[in-house]
Amino acid sequence: MDTQLKTAMSSFVYNRIPTKVSRKDFHRYIDPYLKRPKTGPKPKLSLYKIFNYILYVLHTGIQWDQLKTKRNELHYTNVYKWHNRWSKNGSYQTLFNASIIQLHQTDQLDTSVLHGDGSNTVVKKGA
Repeated sequence: MDTQLKTAMSSFVYNRIPTKVSRKDFHRYIDPYLKRPKTGPKPKLSLYKIFNYILYVLHTGIQWDQLKTKRNELHYTNVYKWHNRWSKNGSYQTLFNASIIQLHQTDQLDTSVLHGDGSNTVVKKGA
């Protein structure tokens, strides 16, 4: 395979999972579904940056304590706290549901091909 074709194929990405969200997309699609605490101090960093740090950890699979923020602008425990908060209060589920509805309404959701994950399926012995 020649180098030019190999480079063209490696730059072509189909249905890639985002590892970083633009500020415009964050405020348009994600921010409305992330719940904020009613009391307490506001975060020192924007939720946009915190969300992108969470995406980075989830994409790379690193441990939370290995997260290095730019110029030490935020400690990893604060990023984890926001992730944990959004996970427990249903923000991620609400965001997921809204994205499915949006894709369905714009005819971008192809339900003809669905893949199930059977990794947690109980199998009887001897079957």
